[in-house]
Amino acid sequence: MTNAESAMSQEYKDALESLLFQLADDDFMYAYRGSEWLGLAPHIEADIAFSSISQDTMGHAAMYYQLLEDLGAGKADHLAHFRPSEDRKNSILLERVNGEGYYMETPHYDWAYAVVRSVFYTYAKKVKLDSLRESAYLPLADVALKVRMELYYHKMHWDIWFKQLLNSTDVAKKKMNDAIQLVLADFGDVFSFGSHKQAIEKNGLIASEEELKDKWSKLIAPLFQSVQMTTPIIPEPSDKNGRNGKHTSDLEKGLATLSEVNKVDSAAVW
Repeated sequence: MTNAESAMSQEYKDALESLLFQLADDDFMYAYRGSEWLGLAPHIEADIAFSSISQDTMGHAAMYYQLLEDLGAGKADHLAHFRPSEDRKNSILLERVNGEGYYMETPHYDWAYAVVRSVFYTYAKKVKLDSLRESAYLPLADVALKVRMELYYHKMHWDIWFKQLLNSTDVAKKKMNDAIQLVLADFGDVFSFGSHKQAIEKNGLIASEEELKDKWSKLIAPLFQSVQMTTPIIPEPSDKNGRNGKHTSDLEKGLATLSEVNKVDSAAVW
């Protein structure tokens, strides 16, 4: 343990670990759901791009889990693969399935939903990273700078898809509008810090929930204006707040599939 770590108050450490788990678990589940599109995206360019984005995002999760390991929370591999669903702090939005069916059998996934979820989450991730560059915890600020460089290309990719589909056929527009409503229904906890809200904000680890929400709305407004739509209003978190370990059955099933290889050989490097 370093001198800086030993000087942390318990409140500070608990708040820091909670925030890191939120960041790590969000990216971990988003990357997994993205990986399920391998071979199923509308065309080869989209397939390669989504695979690359998912790989980048899993790398981001790994960096956050490593920060947690450095704090003594456990081994990064264990934190990623072996924690039960009730210990996870990811947003409900990121654990949702891509659609009906199962990847290896008869997937009937919703590309409009994938695009909208990716747009909403990527913009949320950007405003968080912009704030994390000024985090009171310098190792987290350093990681935020590295992650932010890759996010620029992710955002550009999803912006293009969002505009193309909402300027396409009536069928595409309906699917996109339906997807927006589905994503909004689960978007309430994306900017929530859960039960550690006060300590996370007080210790200067990241901007407040309210400030992040406001920046997200302002950042995404031009995108909605470009397709002649009103910027959506972020709902309040529901009783199912992933930051407090309250999840859907989608998460438990996803974790079982995602971690099955690691459980066969837990000594392997992921």
